[in-house]
Amino acid sequence: MTQLNADIKKLPRHFLPEDFSVTTWEALQPYFEALQQRPLHSVADLEQWLKDMSELEAVTNEDACWRQIRMTCDTTDKKLEEAFAYYCMEIQPQLQPYADALNKKLLESPYLKELDQELYKTYLRNVEKQVKLFREENIPIQAELSVMAQQYGAIAGKMTITVKDQEYTLQQAAKFLENSDRALREEVFAKTAARRLEDRTALDELYSNLIVKRDQIAKNAGFANYRDYKFEELGRFDYTKEDSFQFHDAIKEHILPLVKEIYEKQKNKLQLDTLKPWDTDAEPAGIKPLEPFHTGEELVTKAIATFDELGPFFGNCLRVMKQMGHLDLESRKGKAPGGYNCPLPETGVPFIFMNAAGQMKDLTTMVHEGGHAVHSFLSHHLALSAFKEYPMEIAEVASMSMELFTMDHWDIFFDDAEQLRRARLQQLERAIVIFPWIATIDKFQHWIYENPQHTAAARTEKWVEILNEFSPGVLDWSGHEDYKAIGWQKQLHLFEVPFYYIEYGIAQLGAIAMWKQYRENKTQALDNYVQALSLGNTKTLPELYKAAGIRFDFSPAYVKELADFVKAAISAL
Repeated sequence: MTQLNADIKKLPRHFLPEDFSVTTWEALQPYFEALQQRPLHSVADLEQWLKDMSELEAVTNEDACWRQIRMTCDTTDKKLEEAFAYYCMEIQPQLQPYADALNKKLLESPYLKELDQELYKTYLRNVEKQVKLFREENIPIQAELSVMAQQYGAIAGKMTITVKDQEYTLQQAAKFLENSDRALREEVFAKTAARRLEDRTALDELYSNLIVKRDQIAKNAGFANYRDYKFEELGRFDYTKEDSFQFHDAIKEHILPLVKEIYEKQKNKLQLDTLKPWDTDAEPAGIKPLEPFHTGEELVTKAIATFDELGPFFGNCLRVMKQMGHLDLESRKGKAPGGYNCPLPETGVPFIFMNAAGQMKDLTTMVHEGGHAVHSFLSHHLALSAFKEYPMEIAEVASMSMELFTMDHWDIFFDDAEQLRRARLQQLERAIVIFPWIATIDKFQHWIYENPQHTAAARTEKWVEILNEFSPGVLDWSGHEDYKAIGWQKQLHLFEVPFYYIEYGIAQLGAIAMWKQYRENKTQALDNYVQALSLGNTKTLPELYKAAGIRFDFSPAYVKELADFVKAAISAL
């Protein structure tokens, strides 16, 4: 790792002018035309053509990324919203037929077999998939969906409540749910529920409209439903829907009992007869909630120091991002909810967006997104943009492993030994408690798209049924059944990135396996981590996991093995 360098450079341009920026389709089109019409007389010609196409992809993709970043940072600025919508409606639909034509040109080239088949195998597999899925009639629907999905952020970004005469975003207000004052917790929970219920109908209608259009895309492409289409589009070559169902069952059998233990322990710790939804994150009277930082500046300074402890390269990744202004960390009114790391394929230095409010979960989010950022840095050297578009099942291993690796160095955030113990315990419990929610969201989506004609009422009923199926039966929702019934509306993935969720469960297993390896041999585990992430998307998922020193496996036996390992670690704390 001593040879790793975070001072990566923006890719030099050879095909487009250095001063070119994406403005209109008319300005972009000649470059797509030139690629489509260029004769290829040798494998060297084909390789140069691929590099030029990659450069064009990097420039256009990065432009789209910046439009989305700026819009999510300020959902109240109509110009930023219009700039994003313009790309989705006026540029993306125009370039898609060209992208399809270029894919076909590649697959039809007589020099294709002369390429390094080992290096290009996953790339060519994805190209074949794209050609299979492409339908001209889906272009306008996909453009509309891109714009519609962002309406979720605009709606959620306006949600605020007043606590103690001060206005808070829902992300900021969540810190009160850790308070030892149970009456305050209940008040904040009730206000949050009431505020979310105000937009229940708007989000129901938005989701219903998204489902209709997604179903149409699937039918146009010849699929029975959007779930089957999306499995193909997401490139899930290495597992099936049946594997997902088996994973749901394994979570129910081997994880849910452990979650029940965690909730029962919380109920006893608070000396309660009944555990309510506003009690799960709380501390007993006299114990203050964990406050790992107070400002966004403090968060990033401490995160850099924590990453430095793992190795200078990791800390330098965050330093470079800070120097370039590629961090927007603190929650504020008008900012879209959630958090993400956005790779920037030409610049190479990604952007981290999150909604920090001084809570323990914000520390976790920071190191999680920092893990994604490290992945972006490590894969930047790869020759083609497509080599860097790694599957989410390995991307989330990068981020979730970093959550667990960094625990050894959280004394940077907590100078009190008891607070440090509590922080580590919360992290390990969270790593387990998230599994039933992942199964709930994933199973819900399977039902949604298998039954696209459902009513909003039927959707609510099915949600509650699935939520109860993966519930440990400890929480008492009495008096807040309406809020429980719209719990799915909190999950932005359902609106913005459908079916992207089970990856978190698969990757959480991978991250736990990485942490197990880390506890046995830190140097070897970090070397394996770097090795796997440096491969980008040039290997299959099983090969990427093998490079990381772990197994691509979410069978019931493996779930039990890793759950038992975490249970033992929790007991030790």
